[in-house]
Amino acid sequence: MDYSIRKVTIDDYDAIYELWNAAEQSRRALNPVDDSREGIARYLKRNPDTCFAAVKNGKIIGVILTGHDGRRAIIHHMCVHPDYRRMGIAGHLVSLAEDALKKEGIQKIFGLVFKDNEPANAFWEQQGYSLRTNLNYRNKSLNDEIPTGE
Repeated sequence: MDYSIRKVTIDDYDAIYELWNAAEQSRRALNPVDDSREGIARYLKRNPDTCFAAVKNGKIIGVILTGHDGRRAIIHHMCVHPDYRRMGIAGHLVSLAEDALKKEGIQKIFGLVFKDNEPANAFWEQQGYSLRTNLNYRNKSLNDEIPTGE
């Protein structure tokens, strides 16, 4: 498959938001504050070298947003357009993000996947990401516009 990879910039926002909305699982992970243009601009300012887009014919067909706090990294969003799945794009994006995080001295990454998203859970398992069953994920929203989840 012929596509290129490049770092994400805020100029990509509209195309990335459109991509997220093309996939039901990605769409349901969005929130109106953190995933707004302003929220993504803030995120990219803190993580300019760890977020990547797969581009084909000028169109973003895949994206991964990863960042860190200096100690641990998190994969916040990873999405490939449904028309381009199972072609190795997601694995390529993950590999690039992992390499970028290693260059920044990060040794451990975690990500969140909806329990009922079986294809995504299988993908992350294939990438070597283990399922932690000894932790509870706790969440508190400091903004009424951001849902707390289930």
